[in-house]
Formats: sequence, structure tokens, C-alpha cells
Amino acid sequence: MRLIMVRHGEPDYVKDCLTENGRYQAKAVAGRLMAENIQAVYSSPMGRARETAAYTAHLLELPVTVLDFMHEITWGGSGIPEEGHPWTLSDRMIIAENFDFSTDDWRNHPYYAGNAATACFDEVSRQFDSFLENQGYIHEGRRFFCVKNISRTIALFSHGGSGACVLSHMLSLPFPYVITVMPYDFTSVIVLDFPNKPGSYVYPRLELFNDVTHLVQSNSFSAGAWHPDR
Repeated sequence: MRLIMVRHGEPDYVKDCLTENGRYQAKAVAGRLMAENIQAVYSSPMGRARETAAYTAHLLELPVTVLDFMHEITWGGSGIPEEGHPWTLSDRMIIAENFDFSTDDWRNHPYYAGNAATACFDEVSRQFDSFLENQGYIHEGRRFFCVKNISRTIALFSHGGSGACVLSHMLSLPFPYVITVMPYDFTSVIVLDFPNKPGSYVYPRLELFNDVTHLVQSNSFSAGAWHPDR
């Protein structure tokens, strides 16, 4: 199974929809995805993600299935600086504090122990495991057990935060590390490949990350479009 993850287009956050440039980006990525043999389209319930997904679904003549748990994450907590903003705090952990992710648990850090972002991460991780189990893969530790013969490509349209939760959980990487060192742009394409080996343990392979060539080709890419808090 191939999982194609796409971040929504440039948004109007107040109205939770796409800007004019965001619609151009959504059209561009829809054209890019036409060659991927996608059999199913999934989306966050939020307007900016659903609107982005609609362009691809229309071209492929597929319905959009909404995954409620893939809504953008929230953050905050008592006594946490920067209003609990996980991107800012993660930068501080890595750059200013030199936090050792190999020996210390990020969940126990004061920035995350009482942060709503941690609860969001746990919920996305739990729900995504259930979603993958329905696709034929059972998550056990750092690996996945392939339970049936399946060969399909699915597309998931979501957000910078909830998408990072999925990447962190699937690749067994610390969440603050992922959102700091693995940023991805509006309508960027990420591909995870889950080998089809029924009855065997497998692990996802990161085939492609932050591919925005469709934006360059369509002249809809704008420098600085990365907004990590949504």
C-alpha cells in the first residue's frame, strides 16, 4: 500500500477555506496526482483540507471520505510558555536546550507534559492505527504486520500538525523533532510505502517528502508559504 499525504493549499485561516492562490495550488496538485493510480481519497474534516481534496477527487471521480481525527491539532496548557505553541517550543528544545531525544522522553518535558498538543498526538496516533488496521496493517512497536494481500494507493489531505503526528508515529520519530526538522509546504506531496507481504512484518518506507514540483511548474508556488502552526 502506498499512502500519499498532502498538506492543504494556502488558506484563509479565519474562514477555513483556500485563498485564490491556494485554489491554484490545489488544482496543480490534483493534476500531479492523476498519475498515481489512487483508489481512495481521505481528508481532514476542516474546510481548507476538504476543499484541497475536492480537486483531486473530482478529477479521479472518487468520493472524499472524511477522517474526523485528522483535524488540525490544538495546543496550550497551564504555565507553558509561548501559549504552548509546539513548533516554537520544539525549536527551543532542539536549538537552545540541545534536548537529547535518544535518551529522554519528549512527553515528560515541561513544554509537552501538560500541553494539549500531546493529547492530540496521542489521539491521532491511536486513530490512525485503527485506520491502518482496516487497510490491512497492524501496528506493533516500530513495525507493522501485513495481514492480507492488498495493493492500493490512497491519498490523505490534512495539515501541518496532524500530518506530522502521522509521520512521527509511523516512522517512530519524536514528534517535536519531526515538526522542527521535517517541515513541508502547502500541497506538498509525501509518499509512504507499506510493503505488501501478507503474514509478514514490514515497515513503511519514506519514498518522497515535500515534493512541490507541481507548484513550480504551475507558477503557483510562493516563497515563505510554510506556516508551521496550521
